[in-house]
Amino acid sequence: MEVQQDEYESVTSASAISSLLNTMIESGGVSLCLAAPDASPEPIVLMEQHEGDTLVMDLSSVDYLLGRLQQGEQFFLRGQSQGKVVRTPLLSLTETRRSGGRFLCCSDYPASVDVLQRRESYRAELRMGMVVAATVFGDGGESVLGELRDLSQDGCQLELPLAASGVLAETDAPLKIALTFPNGTYFEVHAVSRHQKTDPERHLLRVGFRFTGCTSEQERQIWYFVCEIEREASRYKKEAQEERQPSPLFEQPSRRAPDTEHVGRRDIRRYATPMARRLVKVAAFLDAQLLLLQQGSDIDSRQLSRNADRLLMLHEEDREGLLFASRCLSLEPLLVRHGIAVAVHLLDLVGNNMPREVRKAIVASGLVHDLGKALIPQVVFKAPSFEATHRRALSEHVSLLLARLHTCQWLSATVAQAVIGGINERLDGSGYPEGLTGEDINELAKASAVVDVVEAMRRDRADRPGRTAQQIYRHLLAHPHQFDPRWIKRYIEHFKTLPVGSLALFSSEQLAWVLRLDDSGSPLEVVLTQQSEPPMRDNLGAVIRGDVLERLGKPIREVAVST
Repeated sequence: MEVQQDEYESVTSASAISSLLNTMIESGGVSLCLAAPDASPEPIVLMEQHEGDTLVMDLSSVDYLLGRLQQGEQFFLRGQSQGKVVRTPLLSLTETRRSGGRFLCCSDYPASVDVLQRRESYRAELRMGMVVAATVFGDGGESVLGELRDLSQDGCQLELPLAASGVLAETDAPLKIALTFPNGTYFEVHAVSRHQKTDPERHLLRVGFRFTGCTSEQERQIWYFVCEIEREASRYKKEAQEERQPSPLFEQPSRRAPDTEHVGRRDIRRYATPMARRLVKVAAFLDAQLLLLQQGSDIDSRQLSRNADRLLMLHEEDREGLLFASRCLSLEPLLVRHGIAVAVHLLDLVGNNMPREVRKAIVASGLVHDLGKALIPQVVFKAPSFEATHRRALSEHVSLLLARLHTCQWLSATVAQAVIGGINERLDGSGYPEGLTGEDINELAKASAVVDVVEAMRRDRADRPGRTAQQIYRHLLAHPHQFDPRWIKRYIEHFKTLPVGSLALFSSEQLAWVLRLDDSGSPLEVVLTQQSEPPMRDNLGAVIRGDVLERLGKPIREVAVST
């Protein structure tokens, strides 16, 4: 990352330092750098400041560095604050303690900080092996594919085919640029072209763009991308003395641990149906939102609105096609799959005769209802036994998420509170976060609880495999003290005993996925398969319509599928 060292200015005013640090605490996006020459920025959480005394940090994300830091190795913090880059002087740890699976550490309070007034001076270059796909969209709907070569707060440089010169010459107005990182994170921004350079040997065009009309949230995301590109690039330096932790933006599936849930750049051709391939756009939004939440961002109001509208449109177009597509997302992270399935099934269950804005709010709330779990210390989910302390920590995901929705002015607070705030409540008061009972629980919350449990039980968990619809129905009916019997009955009557998206074994010993049902709940359309695995494009066979029972016989049972 390039920057002129003399562009930093020292700030010594105690009130100014406190103000700058306070903004860094509230906004997130703070990095820790060791004092070594090849230091790589590592994202951490700056939690508190006690003016003139102590800084408190959560260093759980860099626990592999704790040994060195506890032995006295110095470091500095860097982040953005009030539109500027702020860097502390060298610091040392004064205290380390473990709390609830997190490493909370203290350092001395800085007597000064360095401030870079021109944040756009930072320019992060991508090294060989770092590939970020870039798409430039023209005014007429045409698009050009290329790659990102460098990024700053002010703009970027793209490598494009020579044909892109035509798109760039057609307009002086800002063009939309979309960046897609290897882990699937997607980002859009508008920019104007400011210079071009041709590489005749490689038949490529290097084009510099200046960003325009960026919102504060976009600026925040760009700064995060700049820091992560620098972090990833430092791993390629020959002088690096140790294995650096990869940036999550550049992780590929083959480099991920077996229990992680993120996926790399999506190949939509692998998804089972055209509807599933369209639903991938919603999944990509949720996946990127998970990462941004962990980096301190709020829920992206515009993108949530757009994707809720997209889901409504897909549902209006083909409700059963969408129900099946929600079962075809096995490549997506668990929280993404679950959010989409809850949103789709809750809409289908309660959405009839409701105003469109209410249905949109229900869909949006269902999509994001569980994303707050990404903000909970992951040790909670890996604990061998679920104790009271774990339960309290888990329940915090509701309030953590609701706090990140304040920019979504269009989203009905009543609906969000019912779905997000009430989906985990139980009639007998055993739920969370409020422990509400009986009639104190909103009707929409009661319906949401049934949908949520069905979708959760359909999927594998550490302590049990996924269950069939019939097994789940029996569980719900056996717990009328927790789940509203009226909504259980409505759910079963609406989705039937062999719902769309079930894998059925027929009397002919043929396996087939249920795509559509007749009014009585019998399969009207199925797609054949030979495997009891999640539906993918390469494991599905012929589609049978209309005469399903005549050709395959009666469905004997539903087959549970590991997901």
